[in-house]
Amino acid sequence: MSQNVITHNQRFDFDRVPAVVELCSQAGADITCQNLQVIAEGENNGAEEAESLSSTDLCSIANRTIRAWETLRNGVEKLLFVYPAKVCKYCSEVHVGPSGHKARLCGVFKFESFRGSHLWKKAEVDDLVPPRIVWRRRPQDPPVLLNEGRDFYGHAPAVVDLCTKGGAIAPSKYYCMMKVQGLSGPVL
Repeated sequence: MSQNVITHNQRFDFDRVPAVVELCSQAGADITCQNLQVIAEGENNGAEEAESLSSTDLCSIANRTIRAWETLRNGVEKLLFVYPAKVCKYCSEVHVGPSGHKARLCGVFKFESFRGSHLWKKAEVDDLVPPRIVWRRRPQDPPVLLNEGRDFYGHAPAVVDLCTKGGAIAPSKYYCMMKVQGLSGPVL
């Protein structure tokens, strides 16, 4: 089966959805605008309520958030075993399905060797749910992290770091990244 090339002017004629939503849809989840809107309306997004949270409520929210993060990543990993997904090596384009699409949106400049065609590779969990890594200041680190000590400082996904600041205990698989018991950086 061959696909026609989607030109630059046609790129907005096709629906685009987040890759995780497409994976869930292919797995049989009912992804409709009404279902997503009901879920969003049921959530409390008030900043005023966040200021009045007790420390136990904050810790409970942090624990639920870190469990949800791990559940999301584990679920995406399981779905990727069953449903094929590809990501372009040159850009952030993701395709969920048996073959990559023919939209020539990759490579804006003519001198680039791939001339608008994507170079697809098998997608991994980090491609679909990227763990935005942040430096993590530990008690033994200086108040301001210096470039010279970056080999000593810990780092973690931003979600994990935020949840630990809220009182959650990080999963043990992140301890090596966080360098919890590591040495402090050099003193200058």
